[in-house]
Amino acid sequence: MASFRKRNVPLRSGTSALSESPTSIKQELAQGVRPSPLDGRLTTSTGTRSLDGLLAGHAGLALGTSLLVEESGTTDFGGSLLKYYASEGVVQGHHVHVLGMNEGWGRDLPGVVETSKSARKEGNSSGDGVHDRDTSRKSSDGGSGEKMKIAWRYERLGEFGSGSRDRNSSQSTGPSTSNSGAIFCHDFDLSKRLILPSPSLMYFVPSTSKPDFEFTDANNSASPFNTFLNHLITHLSASASNTVHRIIIPNLLSPALHTSELSRPESVLQFLHALRALLRKYSAQVTAMITLPLTLYPRSTGLTRWMELLSDGVLELAPFPSSAIATKSTPGASTIQEEPPQGMLKIHRLPIFHEKGGGGGEASGFGDDLAFTLSRRKGVVIKPFSLPPVEGDSEAQQGGLEHDHGKATKVDIEF
Repeated sequence: MASFRKRNVPLRSGTSALSESPTSIKQELAQGVRPSPLDGRLTTSTGTRSLDGLLAGHAGLALGTSLLVEESGTTDFGGSLLKYYASEGVVQGHHVHVLGMNEGWGRDLPGVVETSKSARKEGNSSGDGVHDRDTSRKSSDGGSGEKMKIAWRYERLGEFGSGSRDRNSSQSTGPSTSNSGAIFCHDFDLSKRLILPSPSLMYFVPSTSKPDFEFTDANNSASPFNTFLNHLITHLSASASNTVHRIIIPNLLSPALHTSELSRPESVLQFLHALRALLRKYSAQVTAMITLPLTLYPRSTGLTRWMELLSDGVLELAPFPSSAIATKSTPGASTIQEEPPQGMLKIHRLPIFHEKGGGGGEASGFGDDLAFTLSRRKGVVIKPFSLPPVEGDSEAQQGGLEHDHGKATKVDIEF
C-alpha cells in the first residue's frame, strides 16, 4: 500500500517557519542598505558610484566601518565627498551626524538629479548587448550617430567597476531583498541645493572650543571630543535596531575649527578609539567618514599613522596644480568628451579586505593609478589614470600602422 502513496504531497511540518523567515529578513533591511555581493554583509552607498566600486568589491561602504580621506593642498575635494555622503543619507532617511560644523554646512548639500522616464528607458535598454548591436548596425550607414562596427562590444569596457555594478544591480533587482525597487545610489547636482525635510534627521554638533587668550591650563572636560561622544552615545542607544546612522567629521584637527590643544595625541587617539568601539558595537547601523588635511598633519608624523591604524579605510587625494589641469585640457587629450583629471587618488587601505571579501582585481582598482574629477552633474568620478598621447608625435603613431607592403589601409585595420 505504501507504493500507491502520492509522492507530490508537500510536508506540512516545519514549512511555516521556513516560509516566514525570509519575510522577517526582508522587513529588517533598512532603506539604502543591501547585502554585499561577496560575503553578504550589509553595505550602504557613499553617494559616489565610482567610490562604491573601489571599496574592496563590496559595491558600497560596509556598515560598522570608517573611511579616512586625506587631502594635501588647499583644495576641498574631500569635503565634496562628505557632502555627497551626507546627501545620500538624507535622501535615504538615515540619521546624519555632522561633528564640528554648524547648520550652515548643511545648506550647501547638492540636490538630487531628476531623471525622466524616457531617460530611464534609454538607460535600461543601453545595457542590452543585442539592442546596442542593432543600433550600431542602423547608425553605421551614416548620420550623426555613426559608430564603429565593433563599438558595441567595447562601449562599457572603459567604465570603471562596471562589472561589479552590473553584478550588484542584478542582485538588487532580485526577489531576495525587500527594497529591490529602491535606488541604492542617487545622482546629485552641485548647482542644486538639497531641501532638508521639516523633521530633519540631520544633527549638527559644532565645536564649542574657542582660542584661549588667558594662558590657563586646558580643561579636558570641555573638550569637543567628549561632546561628540556623548551626542553619539545618546542617539545610538535610543534608536531602533534597524536605524542607520552616518557620522561625518570634516577637517579633523583643523585650526580653523578647533584649538591647537585638541591636536594632542592623547585627545585625538582616545576619541578615535571610542569611535571605533561604537562602530564595532553598532556594527549593523553606523558608518563614519572623516577628512584630514595632510598639509598640516603629513603622513610622516606618528599621529597621522596612528589615526590611519584606527580607521578601516584610508584614501589620499593629491590634487594637481591649476596649471597642470589647464595643460591637460588641450585638444591632444586621449578622449575628447572626457574632462581632464584634477588629481590622483591613492588607496592605502580598504575596509573589510580579507580572504572572503576584498576581491581586488579590476572592480576594486587596488594597486592601479587612479585619478579623480569633480564636475557639476557627474560629481566625483574616479577612473584609472592614463597619460594622453604626446603632441607633435603623429609621425611615430602613423609609422606604427605601417607594414612590409606599405602603409596600412582601411581594409587592413578592420577586423
